[in-house]
Amino acid sequence: MRILVAPDSYKGSLSSREVIEAMTEGIRRVVDAEILKVPIADGGEGTVDALIMSLGGKIIDVDVVGPLGNVVKGYFGVLNDGTAVIEMAASSGLNLVPNDMRNPLITTTYGVGQLIKEALDAGCRKFIIGVGGSATNDGGAGMVQALGVKLLDEDGKDISYGGGNLYRLKKVDISSIDKRVRESSFIVASDVTNPLCGENGASYVYGPQKGATPEMVEILDNNLRRYASVVKETLGKDFSDVPGAGAAGGLGFSLMAFLNAKIKSGIDIVMEASNIDEKIKSCDIVITGEGNTDFQTAYGKAPAGIARIAKKYGKPVVILSGGLGKNYKELYDVGVTSMFSIVDKPMTLREAMINARKLISDRAEDIIRTILAFI
Repeated sequence: MRILVAPDSYKGSLSSREVIEAMTEGIRRVVDAEILKVPIADGGEGTVDALIMSLGGKIIDVDVVGPLGNVVKGYFGVLNDGTAVIEMAASSGLNLVPNDMRNPLITTTYGVGQLIKEALDAGCRKFIIGVGGSATNDGGAGMVQALGVKLLDEDGKDISYGGGNLYRLKKVDISSIDKRVRESSFIVASDVTNPLCGENGASYVYGPQKGATPEMVEILDNNLRRYASVVKETLGKDFSDVPGAGAAGGLGFSLMAFLNAKIKSGIDIVMEASNIDEKIKSCDIVITGEGNTDFQTAYGKAPAGIARIAKKYGKPVVILSGGLGKNYKELYDVGVTSMFSIVDKPMTLREAMINARKLISDRAEDIIRTILAFI
């Protein structure tokens, strides 16, 4: 028997690599199968790990400015071909901000720019930047400031960090931007298609989960409009309505506007790198999963992408996730065979996250025992 184990991370609990090991442990209790291990990510947490595991490379640790302006331990990956892989969440992620301190008026993407500079210093000129899991709503202003762009107020002074300060922006000066940026190519790994502003934009759709009140959302949206307007005056180009501009609180906008970045599906990047199509074709069973599976999973998330490929080859797909949410059964229409939650009794989310590894192993064991009973 050949089993493909290809989960996304259980965000806030286990990385995709750790989920794979937990699933493998449960499977090994039952059968001595050949297990193909492929960590999956969509541009958010685990993207660096997934690409390095598939293509080879190394991780470089570096201190950077975190979302609240404090110093945090960041990192980026360098693949064997010299491509830098950056997760914006490693420097500006929501996981770096305590619940009671979440405030997108003040959080910054400055650390993302620092990671880019560190990768440039390491000789990298090709970049993949994953933009999932952000704590920010500054339009990527902090990132471009770290790369040398001057964002000036009416007195010619640099504006401060955070989306709440963008209303003060009067002028953008790109004369001091790191010249190596022009020698480099950038791909944004994202499955977000939101524009920068408006009801479907960064502030209204994603601001609340980052701590924004309805009043904050309106302020942030207006400020992003201001930012886009002044950038357009400087660059002569407007990317605010391009799908993906609203990714990571508008970081997608600045990556396109200042770094000439191209947006590509994060899941597609990772799955192409892992040659997952051939791996699915060659296996007997596919097990995938994520922290929570619901109807949204069908729209671009990893388990759905895997299920669509497996359906093409007639392979059974089992989703094992932390929880099963609203209308999760819509996944049956895209090729999923069955779905399970790791939870085996009433428990809090915190309990499930703390005990996730054992719960995953136990459910994986149960799933394989059931499958073997009908072979």
